[in-house]
Amino acid sequence: MDSYFWFSVLIAINSLLVLTLAMNVSRLRIKHKISLGDGGNKCLMAAIRTHCNSLEQLPVFAIVIIALTFLSVSTNLLSTLVIGFTLARLFHAYGMLYRVFLARRIGAGFTYIFQFVAAVSVGVHLVT
Repeated sequence: MDSYFWFSVLIAINSLLVLTLAMNVSRLRIKHKISLGDGGNKCLMAAIRTHCNSLEQLPVFAIVIIALTFLSVSTNLLSTLVIGFTLARLFHAYGMLYRVFLARRIGAGFTYIFQFVAAVSVGVHLVT
């Protein structure tokens, strides 16, 4: 398996998620005829925040995953981190868009857990 496989999976799937969320914002802007801001529309507000939150989380995690890839960590670790993070982001987006607070909390919590484990793994692999 190519050494960049899991990094590529992370970027491909999460880029599609970010694109889908951006298209949802555009769809709502057209539907409600709101070109700037959120116009006080709660659905548009949630869509914008969901899209922005995905953009906040993905870049840092992607950098950590590429660092782990450069450090030649195990495929098991990379696959667990990438799949777990991606599922967490999907849960979070679902929770934000459909106002399912439990899904949002689970998604956010697991996002933080996977980011923490990934960051600590970089440190551990640097000193070993």
